[in-house]
Amino acid sequence: MKEKLKNIFKKENDPLTSEEKLKLIEASSKLVGPGVFYSTIIVIASFLPVFLLTGMEGKLFSPLAWTKSFILIVDAFFAITLTPVLISFLLKGKLRTENKNPINRKLESIYTPILTLCLKWRKTVLAANIVALLIGVLMFTRLGSEFMPPLDEGSILFMPVTLPDVSNSEVKRILQVQDRLIKSIPEVAHVLGKAGRANTATDNSPISMIETIVLLKPHSEWRNGKTKADIINEINNKLQIPGVTNGFTQPIINRINMLSTGIRTDVGIKIYGESLDTINALSQKIKMALEGTSGVKDLYAEPITGGKYIDIVPKREVIGRYGLSIDDINNVVEASIGGMKLTTTIEGRQRFSVNARYAQEYRNSIEALKKLLVQTMEFGPIPLESVADVKISDGPPMINSENAMLRGSVLFNVRDRDLGSTVKEAQAKLNEMMTKMPKGYYVEWSGQWENQIRANKTLGIILPIVVVIIFLILYFTYRSMKEALITMITVPFALIGGVFMVYFYGINLSVAVAVGFIALFGLAIETAMLITIYLNEAMNKMVIKHGNSSEAITESILREYIIEGSAKRLRPKLMTVSVSLFGLIPILWATGTGADVMLPITVPLIGGTITSTIYVLLVTPVVFEMVKLHELRTKGKISLIDAKH
Repeated sequence: MKEKLKNIFKKENDPLTSEEKLKLIEASSKLVGPGVFYSTIIVIASFLPVFLLTGMEGKLFSPLAWTKSFILIVDAFFAITLTPVLISFLLKGKLRTENKNPINRKLESIYTPILTLCLKWRKTVLAANIVALLIGVLMFTRLGSEFMPPLDEGSILFMPVTLPDVSNSEVKRILQVQDRLIKSIPEVAHVLGKAGRANTATDNSPISMIETIVLLKPHSEWRNGKTKADIINEINNKLQIPGVTNGFTQPIINRINMLSTGIRTDVGIKIYGESLDTINALSQKIKMALEGTSGVKDLYAEPITGGKYIDIVPKREVIGRYGLSIDDINNVVEASIGGMKLTTTIEGRQRFSVNARYAQEYRNSIEALKKLLVQTMEFGPIPLESVADVKISDGPPMINSENAMLRGSVLFNVRDRDLGSTVKEAQAKLNEMMTKMPKGYYVEWSGQWENQIRANKTLGIILPIVVVIIFLILYFTYRSMKEALITMITVPFALIGGVFMVYFYGINLSVAVAVGFIALFGLAIETAMLITIYLNEAMNKMVIKHGNSSEAITESILREYIIEGSAKRLRPKLMTVSVSLFGLIPILWATGTGADVMLPITVPLIGGTITSTIYVLLVTPVVFEMVKLHELRTKGKISLIDAKH
């Protein structure tokens, strides 16, 4: 069969007859078909961790995994079924050998001497790759980490907090001052500030918390060299108001954080316990311990005390002398301060309650409240202070609870540093304090760190399982442990380029980077399978011509066929890699919303694709030759794998 296929390219048999053409297509399809099928299964299996992600990372990346998997399934189906049929119709005229293609001829003339040199200096090549791998591992340990790369929403949410006993008029004044100062920055287009809560149960903001949405002008209108971080720093420097703690985030991610974790900043430390005073003391200690930590910005302990309350306590021994009851005192307080509902008015489908209470000047101070009149039967109207103590007392401005326990929190954002190392340094500072917590009190880290721990735990559990699944698929593909190992060795060397590019781009490790490495994992295995198939095809040709024994096969003969199996199939391997690279490289120059999330996925893919290609083209043949030489020395023959089965 193989001799007939060789004769096909001879001039006297060119152009092909219909029978010869179909035999050629059939043989070629059988050669690459299993590889396409199994590599598709491996790529889909490599995306299993992405399918199992939960939370916001699962919602963000699972569409990518589903889309890629369905495309690969359909692609593999058409590659095995439709492509051979189309080739049988489109393959016309005389066939050209690989050497007739000028691009392929040039690539082979460059590649063959390099491969020959690598095969000659096998140990040196392997040593260089191991050194590169060790450098990559060292770089990997020095990479920062975060949950997700920050998506630039194009706007800023400025969230300062004031003292809990601030008055409405003072908050209004602060809000107006802040808006004017923010609007004075040239890059700011619009400013909209809000203090207190909206008329909805989902927004429990106290009056002391201000939310200001800052809309920015298009980037083309910014001052030269200005970045969003520069604008945030400029706003922060302008708004250093006594009694106000600044905080910066973005509108969408802020709402997501508050809904998913209850924390409005990047990181929060929740303190649980039974006494508000103890929780407050612990919160202040944690805040003091974290001050000065690199990367910690907008540090703020939610106030548990400091709220002001008006207490009106009836004097029981006095009200009895006036013939009054506690209900009489409460009715006066309700009607004058809180307001009493008189009736309801109906206007169409709308209903409005009609309330009555004293005018503002009769209830705007403690002295005015003391002079409120209480009607008695015998003595006429008397001042409220005669029958009740009216005073201001301290208390919690807001009581937060979670998991049926009282809760306080210390909040901070992370800027100018990665999230992972910042939190780890903060945890190291608090470790000693955590061992001395009062009985019944404990802390919990929340916010983006909580999400990062969850995602890392999922990936840590499923990735080893995926590696085992892929190894089993390779084993059943080759029916050889050695061949499966040769293919799997490609993976760490493919990751080298990804780590190098991530390191030099200054990108932190995140779920997005993990997804990029997962995609790279499948691509590297696919490329390695392709060259392994061609190398085994070359071994079959060698055995047919020279036999399979240590006497018949010399090192020079083995090397000749390994070079042939590598160089003669250079074009399909480079095409496989080039298609991936050409689709990914434009993302490096992408701008606009979403580009900052796509870049961490793309960078490891591009770097890893380049290094895995170099490894597959230069090192895999070296490892393959060493394995076959070892087989010749130990067994007296080489193990053959029929690439078509």
